[in-house]
Amino acid sequence: MIVRIMGEGQVRLDDSHLAELNELDDELLAETKSGDAEGFRRTLGALLDAVRRLGAPLPDDSLEPSELILPAPDATVAEVRAMLNDDGLIPG
Repeated sequence: MIVRIMGEGQVRLDDSHLAELNELDDELLAETKSGDAEGFRRTLGALLDAVRRLGAPLPDDSLEPSELILPAPDATVAEVRAMLNDDGLIPG
């Protein structure tokens, strides 16, 4: 799967990592809904760090269709809330 982190680029991520990412996504969804700004910032950072750690960066000149788009590290709660669906940022 190709994941884009807005403002950073794309990484290739094996589907086997989705369970781990979904746990962080569920936390982020709950923190976004509750307005927990400190938890939101911590969990967003952890989610993006996990994608970077588990994925392989694509070259800067590569432009693949992204199956998943994640917010930039400095995204606000309101910006992330606008990107959320019922499952969070990551389907499933």
